[in-house]
Amino acid sequence: MNDSPGWASPGSAPSDDQEAGIPKPSSPVDEGGPAGQWSPAQPPPGRWTPPAAPGTPPPAPGWGGTPPGPGWGGAPMAAKPGVIPLRPLSVGEILDGAVSTMRAHWRTVLGVSLTVSVFAEIVVILVQRYLLPEPTSVDPNAEGAEALRQATDSAASQLLTSAPGTLIAMIATLVTTSVLTVVISRSVLGRGVTLSEAWAEARPRLLPLLGLTLLLSLMSAAIMAVGLFPGLLLGDGAGGIALAFVGLVAACGVVLWLMIRFTLAAPALMLERQPVLTALRRSAKLVKGSWWRTFGILALTYLLVVIVSLIVAVPFGIIAVTVDSDGLSEFLNSSSSDFGWPFLVITGIGEVIISTLTYPFTAGVMALLYVDQRIRREALDLDLARAAGVPGYDTAGN
Repeated sequence: MNDSPGWASPGSAPSDDQEAGIPKPSSPVDEGGPAGQWSPAQPPPGRWTPPAAPGTPPPAPGWGGTPPGPGWGGAPMAAKPGVIPLRPLSVGEILDGAVSTMRAHWRTVLGVSLTVSVFAEIVVILVQRYLLPEPTSVDPNAEGAEALRQATDSAASQLLTSAPGTLIAMIATLVTTSVLTVVISRSVLGRGVTLSEAWAEARPRLLPLLGLTLLLSLMSAAIMAVGLFPGLLLGDGAGGIALAFVGLVAACGVVLWLMIRFTLAAPALMLERQPVLTALRRSAKLVKGSWWRTFGILALTYLLVVIVSLIVAVPFGIIAVTVDSDGLSEFLNSSSSDFGWPFLVITGIGEVIISTLTYPFTAGVMALLYVDQRIRREALDLDLARAAGVPGYDTAGN
């Protein structure tokens, strides 16, 4: 049993039968075996309480009695060496586990997310101030082909303007996700990890994680291009616009389905030391049959992220526009986006706060969703309990 940081084992038991060489959760020995033979991977026994005499009220839970539940003494409580109980998790337990990890290891978590957020925001501000061209303005009185041309030029300009920030945000997300996934994997076992230890474990996986992110991005872009291509061939007429819209909606549906299907690829790549394509297959197998549940948890997660972002961004945006006199006039006139330093600095501080809070939360939900799916499909809770040294599990399996 190797419970080294990074969770290569117990987090390395693929459900693909063809992937040999990686240990899997123990199978029951009594299946097809001699009678009376039990699996070595048994959970700790629950306490047995003899039945009370007729007419005697049952003892109250917590006062020397037994917890309510079926059977003589009720169902045994699931082991909880860390931030989550080692059993299939509810949606609330996944969200609470992500927040509990932030509280329990706040020095490491905030150290990673704050450092990366500050560095990324400084680069974004400098790029916005000195490198990006002026966005293309649109004449509201333009009509016909001229209006369409201006709208196309404006969309291309906006895409060019947002590309550097998107790229920097993607790199920042990669770094924080890789390090925080290691922190979360240790917190499940009830163990702490320093920033240097987490970085040492995460650093070798950064390039594969970058490759995974680029592959998913190219896949999404290719699907969107295929969906829009038939409509673009028909030109600017009503038929072409309608076909392009239908293709866009269909492409968005396919991209959403694939992104949910592959959402657990990053945790599998980090925690199982899997290559990119194997991590994609692992995610597809784990999500199979649970697509809607996974979609619902992620939708709720990003809804909470949006709410937190608005709570922080709106006050900072109002303060920034008020403090920057040039920015206020330009904002009201909507003639230019060349805001001054006060506007960029104040909004940048707001963005740093948002990133510092949301990066660990989303990374925690992803990692714990991966753990939950493996517990449900592969009995990972037994391996985790043994790795955490829970009494009753330490002698089961090797």
